[in-house]
Amino acid sequence: MRFFKEFRKQEVLVLLYRIFLAYFFYQIARFLFWYFNKGLIKVDSVSDYFSLSYHGVAFDTTAILYVNALFILLSLIPIVVNTKKVYQKILFWLYFITNGITYAMNFGDIVYFKFSQTRLTSAAFQVAKHEDNVFKVFTASIVQNPYILLWFVILMWLWVFLYKKVKITERKPVRLVPYFILSILTLCITAVLTVGGIRGDFKHSTRPINLVDANRFVKLPAQGNMVLNSTFSFFRTLNTNNFKEVYFVDEKFIDENIQPYKQYDRKVTNKPNIVIFIVESFGREYSGAFNKDKNIKDYVSYTPFIDSLAGQSLIFPNTFANGRQSIHGMSSVLAGIPSLTDAFTSSPYSNQKIQSIVSICNDLGYDTSFYHGAPNGSMGFLGFGNILGFKHYYGKTEYNNDKDFDGMWAIWDEPFLQYFAKNVGKTQPFMATIFTASSHHPFKIPEKYNGKFKKGKNQMHEPIQYTDYSIKKYFETAKKQPWYNNTIFVFTGDHTNEVYYPEYEKIMNRFAVPLIFYSPNPEYNLKGVNQEFAQQIDIYPTLADLIGYDKKIRSWGRSLVSDKKYAPIIANSDGTVEQFIIGNYIYRFDGKEIVGVFEKTDLGLEKNLIDQLKNNPEVERGKLTAKAWYQDYMNRVINRKMY
Repeated sequence: MRFFKEFRKQEVLVLLYRIFLAYFFYQIARFLFWYFNKGLIKVDSVSDYFSLSYHGVAFDTTAILYVNALFILLSLIPIVVNTKKVYQKILFWLYFITNGITYAMNFGDIVYFKFSQTRLTSAAFQVAKHEDNVFKVFTASIVQNPYILLWFVILMWLWVFLYKKVKITERKPVRLVPYFILSILTLCITAVLTVGGIRGDFKHSTRPINLVDANRFVKLPAQGNMVLNSTFSFFRTLNTNNFKEVYFVDEKFIDENIQPYKQYDRKVTNKPNIVIFIVESFGREYSGAFNKDKNIKDYVSYTPFIDSLAGQSLIFPNTFANGRQSIHGMSSVLAGIPSLTDAFTSSPYSNQKIQSIVSICNDLGYDTSFYHGAPNGSMGFLGFGNILGFKHYYGKTEYNNDKDFDGMWAIWDEPFLQYFAKNVGKTQPFMATIFTASSHHPFKIPEKYNGKFKKGKNQMHEPIQYTDYSIKKYFETAKKQPWYNNTIFVFTGDHTNEVYYPEYEKIMNRFAVPLIFYSPNPEYNLKGVNQEFAQQIDIYPTLADLIGYDKKIRSWGRSLVSDKKYAPIIANSDGTVEQFIIGNYIYRFDGKEIVGVFEKTDLGLEKNLIDQLKNNPEVERGKLTAKAWYQDYMNRVINRKMY
């Protein structure tokens, strides 16, 4: 029929080809993401790889349609000039600017997945907005990972080449009425398909696919990151707020099983000073004191001083971080607030009254201070420190000597720790927190120490030795200070970083950090090795107990040195689902249902027992406890009951 001769068959087919190219290159990016992170994302066979890639198509569809929505519209909108060379050139540049930028996100994640352990999300904005060195970090990443950049350039060149291989020949419509009618029908059909593709299906009864849906198709939880793509995870988390009140149990169950308030009655006559070291990227893997019983083949420690200090301290070799980023570590350690899928510190609810070790020490007349050698405000520490109530903040500005600046992040650890040792203690008792900075990307040490430390097996091994050495020099100075003998020192990491040994490739061990309580004063009896499972949020109630705070404290953690034995509930998130260690099992929770149950010893989460243990009384109780904990967390955060 003459009517259908005006159907723009050539333009539709070329558009499909151009969209198909995006799918093709997203699959290549997925392969590269897996290849460069295969130590962290285990795939057992070729068929498993193809299964994960196949299920990833749904997430690629959403990402590709998000990015190309305007391109698709302009390709099909009936304005007669669509086939002209100038118009096609405009489409070309629109296509490659939008796709090039968003495709690059996947290559950035190839590098940073090793550190973040989750796909890129909009939370990156929360970190970046506090930094003025983003360009330096980006440049350093390119220098250190040239092959990733090379792959990106090659693939973008190939993409452009293949795009240009299929061209649209100029054609002017003869009959305008059929042209417009058929074009509008094509646009309507395309719009319906696009909406369905972005949602993930056409059912009104289901919500659009989200990050957590990637875990429906995997054997191991880490494989969910391979099903996803970084473009999807970034756009899907823009303007999202996963903080929603839920109801699973009554308040009596929470009071009896979660016990969100703790109380201790230790009598302390001479209040001890407190020094908390939050050591940047200090994974438990790096320290020999925490790996004596792990039976790791050819194990090497990179923290000789911390190892020696641990021998005189109370240590917990089975401690877990409650977050994935530095600001998460600050809220967990100081305020006992873990970060779940969405971080508390970047939520709309972070600016509220919060009970913490800072507020408790302020109540007891302590002088409280926070030290971080980066530009003031970096990482959001200054703002959150003000919320917690620190009386003093000391950063790069107060240090006032840029000769010791590492050129990227902060003052080098050694000189800044010397400043810290000499600057605290003018008023006693005091509580001071130091957040170190040097054991971090781009993994550099001061030039004067080149050759002093072992290069090790990955990039973290040399800078963590430098930080360990800096802490040693700190103690040499601190021992000379009048406040030293009556001080309790705490050491932990904010989160983990690059791993080398298979033991620490396990999903739960990617949260494995050390925990040390040390005091030269024998009165506090901080000696020995405690194999109980512990977490960062236990630090705040432990210190509240040790300094003799006898009022109720709001805490999901517990004192690790009290005779009062509250049952531990370890909580963290891999960025898509929440994880709990309760009793003898590990539970994974998607905000609505428990989606995985694993033996406590199965730190790799390799064998999901949820079907086999359906009628197990302990597991059924554990499932309810995990949900109750989540309910209480959401209730307190949203309704501003963090005190």
